Amino acid sequence: MKLYFRFFAIHIKSELAYPGSFLLNCLGRFLYFASILLGCLLVTDRFGAVGGHSLDEILLCFGVILSAYSLAECFARGFDRFSAIVREGQFDRLLARPRGLVFQVICQDLRLSALGNVLLGFGMLAWAILRGNIAWTLGKALTLAAMVLCGALLFFGVFLIYATLCFFTLEGLEILNIFTDGVKEHGRYPFDVYGKGVLWFLTALLPFALVQYWPLEYLMDRGPGWYGLLPLVSLWFLLPCYALWRFGVRKYKSSGS
Repeated sequence: MKLYFRFFAIHIKSELAYPGSFLLNCLGRFLYFASILLGCLLVTDRFGAVGGHSLDEILLCFGVILSAYSLAECFARGFDRFSAIVREGQFDRLLARPRGLVFQVICQDLRLSALGNVLLGFGMLAWAILRGNIAWTLGKALTLAAMVLCGALLFFGVFLIYATLCFFTLEGLEILNIFTDGVKEHGRYPFDVYGKGVLWFLTALLPFALVQYWPLEYLMDRGPGWYGLLPLVSLWFLLPCYALWRFGVRKYKSSGS
């Protein structure tokens, strides 16, 4: 951890070398998601509810997905730009170092501007908690924390798949943004509003519903207590992601850069 914090400090200094650019980048990202939030507010103000879900429930779901995505984007940025690492021959250098490859890639890059979106997501959660009609208990509070943290790990898993495919293509496959940006954009509403097919897919195959919709049912007292454990169950997704990564590392051949 000491080494990681040294890398973290280096990236902070790098980001703040041009403070004006950093602040404008944070502001731009904040305003983008704030405009999406405004759209949700206008929809609920006009129709009262979306798919039977109130504004407080929508803010809770949106806050969870936005916070989770922004945490993953901030601390796993190295996997998001992994195609450049492979194409430029930097991965060869990582293989020669006596540290874990996942750890080294994580340390390659950080996107601190994403922390502004984390704060916006936490603000949505605070609003939903204060205005909602959820009878909070310690178990529900732990479930909410698990929804955010496990959601961030799921996004990290998708980034890991994206990075693994770069071993074979050298360029990132933008189609995988469907499973990152797509989930982030559609996660502003509970996933059941998109139909049973989408909800099934996001439960059994890409288990983001296990950190958003199903735990929400438990928080709203519409589902059994074991729904609160589903965020932890969703972490099974990391096993095939890491296995695929290991397969890619074994098949890696230098790009020749």
